[in-house]
Amino acid sequence: MNPSRNVILFGTEEPVAETIRLEAGPLTAELEAGALRYIRLNGVEVIRGIAFLARDRNWGTCLPEITDLAVEQGPEGFSARYEATCRDDAAAIRYRARIVGRPDGSLDFEAEGEALSDFTTNRTGFVVLHPLAGTVGAPLTVEHVDGRIVESRFPEVIDPDCPFRDIRALTHEPIPGLRLTCRMEGDAFEMEDHRNWMDASWKTYVRPLALPWPYVLAKGEALRQRVTLRLSGALAAPALAAGGGAIPVKVGAALPHALPRLGLAAPAEHAAAALERAGALRTLGPSHLVCRFDARKGCGAEDMVRFAALGRETGAELVLEAVVPCEDGSGAPTADPAVLKRDLAFIAEAARAGGASFGRVAISPASDLKCTLPGSVFPPAPAWETLFAEGRAAFPGVTLGGGMFSYFTELNRKRPPAALLDFICHSGCPIVHAGDDLSVTENLEALPSIFSSARALAGGKPCWIFPAAIAMRDNPYGAVPAENPNNIRQAMNRVDPRERGLLGAAWYAGYLAHAARAGVEAVTLAAIAGPSGVLHVPGPEASPWMDAAGAALRPSWHVLAAYAALRGRPLSAESGAPRAVQALAAEGEGGALLILANLTGEPVDIALSGAAGPKEAVLLDEGAFPAAVAGTGWRDAAPRVPVAGGRLALGAHAVAFLAPA
Repeated sequence: MNPSRNVILFGTEEPVAETIRLEAGPLTAELEAGALRYIRLNGVEVIRGIAFLARDRNWGTCLPEITDLAVEQGPEGFSARYEATCRDDAAAIRYRARIVGRPDGSLDFEAEGEALSDFTTNRTGFVVLHPLAGTVGAPLTVEHVDGRIVESRFPEVIDPDCPFRDIRALTHEPIPGLRLTCRMEGDAFEMEDHRNWMDASWKTYVRPLALPWPYVLAKGEALRQRVTLRLSGALAAPALAAGGGAIPVKVGAALPHALPRLGLAAPAEHAAAALERAGALRTLGPSHLVCRFDARKGCGAEDMVRFAALGRETGAELVLEAVVPCEDGSGAPTADPAVLKRDLAFIAEAARAGGASFGRVAISPASDLKCTLPGSVFPPAPAWETLFAEGRAAFPGVTLGGGMFSYFTELNRKRPPAALLDFICHSGCPIVHAGDDLSVTENLEALPSIFSSARALAGGKPCWIFPAAIAMRDNPYGAVPAENPNNIRQAMNRVDPRERGLLGAAWYAGYLAHAARAGVEAVTLAAIAGPSGVLHVPGPEASPWMDAAGAALRPSWHVLAAYAALRGRPLSAESGAPRAVQALAAEGEGGALLILANLTGEPVDIALSGAAGPKEAVLLDEGAFPAAVAGTGWRDAAPRVPVAGGRLALGAHAVAFLAPA
């Protein structure tokens, strides 16, 4: 039996969310699950999204159950009305929403509702997202709740705190000569730099974080909020499309840095399964494996034995990601140097007993795996100087690093002194705030800001990206990542279905394209096995078609293997629509070697220029999926597609591997 299209693309039979296009003169928007996305004027995105959200005590988003949706469109504009109920395991809130868009470009989105029972929440209300394109470092006018008007700018370097508080309205110029004012009513709003979490937006949200959370909306308590958009100035005519609808990709000169080293995460709990299929990992050819060791979860010398075996079987350098408990007898965090020394000695002895030799070691106190909000007091932990002095004593002569094993957010909020480190590290995940397909792929847009901001913190030391994947391995903001028994798309999934689909492969290709341009030292993507594994190992989680078909690999294996085989320096590769298509190019014999990724769920045409030599492509697409997940030899045996005249068609979430013919 052949896999369904949904399984091929997304790893789940869950239908793609229905999207309704709304139009009013130059104003367009997409209505999806009750939220507005991609609000545009004459095709230019001016607001990324407006949504009314309810988040539970772990910051998980309660998916709205929408009823009575009514949409009307006509010469006077559009309107949409619906009712929605948001539930967690114990409580619910219901609200009524009304959206109106007009041909003058103005828009209203209002919601009113009430708690159906005592509802415990970290945040319930409107969230407004401004896009990154054209805003980073650009002027911004802020109207505060008390009526003050302040002229400012969107941050250039990622702000670890809230750049703006007590907001009533924000005005910026998304199109030259046109000013857009977004007014938010019903509560005080504040903005956070969403790039911290790998979100491609600025997020303005209701209820300041300085107020206590979680909090309780009492049964029957009413809510009423409104967001409006108003324009001033002249709206230029839309630009005419060029190139017959094809997306231009231009390959240029060599960049002045090397390709980042590519590694895989090696979680201790999946090492044994990976060893059974070590040949596929060896064929992939990672430069390093990041081996996570956490004594709080029972790790010991036997795990080091398996790490050592993985190193021998793959030839990859072993990098130790050591979670140092730093807990007292009651399990509370402590800064006691004696406890630190004891914990590091246990890790070092386990490595010796297991025969594991690590080329690099990164250390972090366990308390730093959890978020500490700006203005809050960090839990007790060893001082940076003590931590790294004891780390060097425990692992003499080893390249020692650190930072955060969680996200750039936490690194940005607790910055290690770069002088103490040999390299700096942090992780990443695109589903912290939203779990839909568009959010997963669009969040790659935040990577240039993350990479440049991390370099600014590193003070010239190498930047290593520690395990980054679609699925969430840790939840710094709650107890644990979300379990996913129904195999659906949702924020904070521990097991995310798209890791098994073409969307996952395209996402990893896009990540590598950004990393190659940025010149980071090393990236660690996916994992050897498990929820983010490049090997497909049957487990307790739902895995439609893949288990029954005996799939050996995930599609991402082929993307990472193709990248690992690249030699030479990266080349500049500019996509005319980077939201839709990402391009990675490197020097090769006879011309450029390219990896192209379609980040959208629709077919795209690409017009390639600047790449020396004739080209032929192998396509990782819907038709290739069954053979690609069957074994490592798929790309060598796959048919070659001529790239005549530099034109190439890519199916939904397809990846193309191009080489000189």
